[in-house]
Amino acid sequence: MKEELFKELLESVKQGAAIMKGKMKPSRTFKFPESEVKKIREQYGLSQDKFATLMGISVGTLRNWEQGRRKPEGPARVLLMVAAKHPDALLDIISSKKTGKRV
Repeated sequence: MKEELFKELLESVKQGAAIMKGKMKPSRTFKFPESEVKKIREQYGLSQDKFATLMGISVGTLRNWEQGRRKPEGPARVLLMVAAKHPDALLDIISSKKTGKRV
C-alpha cells in the first residue's frame, strides 16, 4: 500500500474512533424515519414475513423498525434506501427468486 493511502486510512480510523467515543461529530449522517419502513414494505404489497425474508432479517426486527423501537443500521439502511428510491431493483430480485434465476 502506498504511504499516502496508508496515512489517509489511518486518519480515517482515528476519526472513526473519535466519533464512536463522542469526541468528534461525523461529517455526514443518514436519517431514515422508522415510519418509512412500513410504507416501503406496503408499496411492494408484501407481508412482514415476506419482506423480512427478502431483506434477510427476522420478522421481529422488521416489527421493531416499523414500530419505532429500533432503527435500521448499516447495510439494512442502505438496502431500504435502494428499495425506496429504486423499486425496480428490488422487484427484479423478487422476480428472479420466483423464477429460480440467479441474480
